[in-house]
Amino acid sequence: MTKYNTRFAPSPNGYLHLGHAFSAKISEGIARNSAGKFFLRIENIDTGRCNKEFEKNIHDDLSWLGIKYQSAVIRQSDRFKDYEIYIKKLRDLDLIYPCWATRSEIKKEIKKKLTKTPKWPIDPDGQYIYPGVYKNISKAKMANLMLSGLDFSWRLNIEKALIYAEEKYGDKIYFYERGLEPLGKRMIEPALYGDFIIGRKEIPTSYHLSVTVDDAEQNINLVTRGVDLYAATSIHRLLQVILNLPQTEWYHHELIREENGIKLSKTNNSTSIKSLREKGFSKDKIFSMISETQIFSGLI
Repeated sequence: MTKYNTRFAPSPNGYLHLGHAFSAKISEGIARNSAGKFFLRIENIDTGRCNKEFEKNIHDDLSWLGIKYQSAVIRQSDRFKDYEIYIKKLRDLDLIYPCWATRSEIKKEIKKKLTKTPKWPIDPDGQYIYPGVYKNISKAKMANLMLSGLDFSWRLNIEKALIYAEEKYGDKIYFYERGLEPLGKRMIEPALYGDFIIGRKEIPTSYHLSVTVDDAEQNINLVTRGVDLYAATSIHRLLQVILNLPQTEWYHHELIREENGIKLSKTNNSTSIKSLREKGFSKDKIFSMISETQIFSGLI
């Protein structure tokens, strides 16, 4: 039987809700029942929105719920120098480029292009695909902009990255899904995101880069998370190939939702674990409110 190392990776920008309890319980259960290890990771690269109070509450809620994790907890804000190493690798491979485009510039460029294109493509997160404002500028202009000190983002050149990765891999690239039907091998589709942001001038990483690097750092071999992150799997698998990181498998689970079908949010305090336990709910009551029927489906 495979030993699965899993993780729970919340951002401390609000209180954990029932959906987080569901996800943490699934991850911890898979690791425990396969004799693997369960890790906690604090994803706090967005230092403006994350704070210590919410971070402490993550530990408090998990302790109260009886969900135990390994003592080696990663905090992403402590790892910016590690992420810089991978940004440099991508630069050396000439797979990323700097982009100074503001939101207004991007909107203006898209509006201009819409005169020739009836509909502009949207990525799986509902954002317009980057229209390439600074993608093919001259080396001289790029050098001047770099010297200007203006803020910029690093974008992955998705066409070049995919060609490089497939040549390196020797075939079309797949990932393995262990949660959603049909189980098994699925082809990646990273081009759906266009030239997405992989890092920034001041924060040398992004969600996509840091989560991929950290899964390797923590020896995670089964990434368990909500189905809302399913599309991002293509990007993460692509980065694994490019950066010589170990291949993981993925287990995407359904989401706990409000009665109206909208997924739970940290902004809705009524469903936070903190508010429920302050109202006198027991942890058994919490677990009875969420379904755990799919915890071991297709795995154990």
